[in-house]
Amino acid sequence: MPQTLLITGPGGAGRTTVALATAAAAARAGQRVLLVTAEDPRPGLPDGVRLARVDSGEEFRTEVAALQERGASLIGMLGGRPLGAEELTELPGAEQFALLRALRRAAESPDTDLVVVDMPPLHQAVTTLALPAQLRRYLARLLPAERQAARALRPVLAQLAGVPMPAQWLYEAAGRWDRELAAVQAVVEAPTTRIRLVAEPGPAADAALRTGALGLALHRLGIESLVANRLAPQGSADPWAAGIAARQEKCLAQWEETFPLIPIARLAHLGRDPEDPADLEELLLPAPVEGPGVAPWAVEDRRAEDGVLVWAVPLPRAHKAELDLVRRGDELLLAAGPYRRIVSLPSALRRCTVSGAALADGVLRVRFTPDPRLWPAH
Repeated sequence: MPQTLLITGPGGAGRTTVALATAAAAARAGQRVLLVTAEDPRPGLPDGVRLARVDSGEEFRTEVAALQERGASLIGMLGGRPLGAEELTELPGAEQFALLRALRRAAESPDTDLVVVDMPPLHQAVTTLALPAQLRRYLARLLPAERQAARALRPVLAQLAGVPMPAQWLYEAAGRWDRELAAVQAVVEAPTTRIRLVAEPGPAADAALRTGALGLALHRLGIESLVANRLAPQGSADPWAAGIAARQEKCLAQWEETFPLIPIARLAHLGRDPEDPADLEELLLPAPVEGPGVAPWAVEDRRAEDGVLVWAVPLPRAHKAELDLVRRGDELLLAAGPYRRIVSLPSALRRCTVSGAALADGVLRVRFTPDPRLWPAH
């Protein structure tokens, strides 16, 4: 599987340009690069970079046509009429699914060392990358293990009715969706998949970056580097330009303190939009690096000290007021800002009750007290 680098950041930060520059730098270093984007590669595709276009409209029409073909018998039994391709207009969410399918195909691309993906803005990117795991959970919840019994009855019911049964079509579709989602989830969660953030230093970008990085941490998606884009030149005699540079440097100092383990690359403002591939060479970006990885969610055993187990969940720059957690059976619902995630508890914590939580130094520590009815006596 090739390395995958997802380029995202606050809206208007220059994500597509940085994606092109990243691909160009990797190609110059001798890597075989595939660029995945829904945009036209302007100022042009760099030498040595192959292109995979994401066409959500075409993807949507193809998927609906295939769905109608597989369900033709059921549609006919219900008196429905298939939709023609010319009637189809993509629905909300089609862009996200098209991007995820393109991501899976790119990860399976032969003769590729690096896949660079031009992602949507940061908030949408986080929700898109979280979709496969969330939808698989929904499918498992809505179509539980009892479907095995229905599967055994399908041939008999279909023979009596003379047509495929709706349940058969539903379970087969759910199984196919689960396999496709599992393949995408494997790419998203692979250690070879990392995220390069792009932001233009300033208050608005800082707020968006903080919230987005929180969502990435909640879903355990690793940040490879942060690109500070469109930096004003230092030492300008123009007070206006000097003021912009000073504000950017103040923001950069905060980012360096907030993300001490994440490399920060600085890109100077060209003074214009890139006009041709040669302009990309002026944007000196580092080659993709492995970085520090995703901070582990560790279980700390403090039974000898105060009789509890502590689950440490790193959530950098989180605020206490925006956090929430709810225990539901063997799962924990975690909410951080606009993001939510439901995670299965480690086996040791399933035999405990939640007895408190505290946020300190960017780590949420959830306290679990062992349930004496479920823990063996010593």
